[in-house]
Amino acid sequence: MHVIIAPDCYTGTLTASQAAAAIAEGWGRTAPGDRLTLVPLSDGGPGFVDVLAENLHGEVHAVVTTDPLGREVPGSILLMTGAGGRTAYVESAQAAGLHLLAPDEREPTRTTTTGVGTLLLAALEAGARRVVVGLGGSGTNDAGAGLLAALGVGAAERLGRGGLALAATTPSDVAGLDAARDRLRGVDLVIASDVDSPLLGLKGASAVFAPQKGASEEEAQRLESALGHFASVVSRVRPPARDLLTGNLLKPEREPGAGAAGGLGYALHLLGARRVSGVEAVIDAVGFVDLVAAADLVVTGEGSFDWQSLRGKVVVGVAEAAARVGVPVVAVPGQSLVGRREAMTAGLSGVYAVAERPDQVAAALAEPAARLADRAARVARTWSPSTS
Repeated sequence: MHVIIAPDCYTGTLTASQAAAAIAEGWGRTAPGDRLTLVPLSDGGPGFVDVLAENLHGEVHAVVTTDPLGREVPGSILLMTGAGGRTAYVESAQAAGLHLLAPDEREPTRTTTTGVGTLLLAALEAGARRVVVGLGGSGTNDAGAGLLAALGVGAAERLGRGGLALAATTPSDVAGLDAARDRLRGVDLVIASDVDSPLLGLKGASAVFAPQKGASEEEAQRLESALGHFASVVSRVRPPARDLLTGNLLKPEREPGAGAAGGLGYALHLLGARRVSGVEAVIDAVGFVDLVAAADLVVTGEGSFDWQSLRGKVVVGVAEAAARVGVPVVAVPGQSLVGRREAMTAGLSGVYAVAERPDQVAAALAEPAARLADRAARVARTWSPSTS
């Protein structure tokens, strides 16, 4: 039996590669005769560049960037050269990731995406004509203003102080927007995001994701107001175009993915980017469907299989890809908050959580690799014919 093992990272505990290795160890313990192919994946969040570097033959360039509080951190970009020129893959979480902050530093009112701008500039300086920016796992909520400052749109002391400071922005603070767009003219700028949320509103960056990054309810409301003011200021400097067919205004803050990574998607839309599904971008880049076509089963997983998973994350992306070639998929997440019906509708043949009950979560977090391997070993008893 040929099994493809293709998980995402288990946020805060295991990288995608570590998770794949743990699942393989457990599966092999039960079904040593099965052929296992490890294909760690990403939806654009943490591990985006590492996952692609493992699967593609490209050049990894080290870059010194800054974290959400402006401290120097190591980063990297992946460069691929093809018929159409150079493509660069950039991972925003390397500079804006929540994992870069200690629990008491998680204040999305003041964290910035300036370091993501540093990574983007490195990609441009390397001669990339196509730049794919993975969004996800951020600890920021600044509408990408820090990135815009790094590209010369405005002064860092105005745009690089976090989301709350955007409440005081004026048109002069974004006077360099057209020049930044001109600099990117001829570059195919791509947003690879795990969510399609708009910048503002009940489904936007501040309302949905700011509380997960440490914001109180009051702070989330103030961030919503500040980002709304910023978008209004930007629209005065660069009025939105109209759809030629409908006549409707094409407002960047309403574009799918504008709210991804605390609004970083909005800033990239301002620069002329287009959005694709993060997991689909990775699946296409590594030739995943062709790999699955030669397999009998796919095992995937992530830290928490929940409602957000159903909106473009790795587990569902894997299920959709495998469905194209008729191969079943089972998931082994850390925990599952999705019902059986929803899981089946998403294309999963089974979901086997490591922590099946709330009282098992602490133990799973204490020994994530060992517990994941144990669960995979039990799943193999059900799915591998060699155990019959």
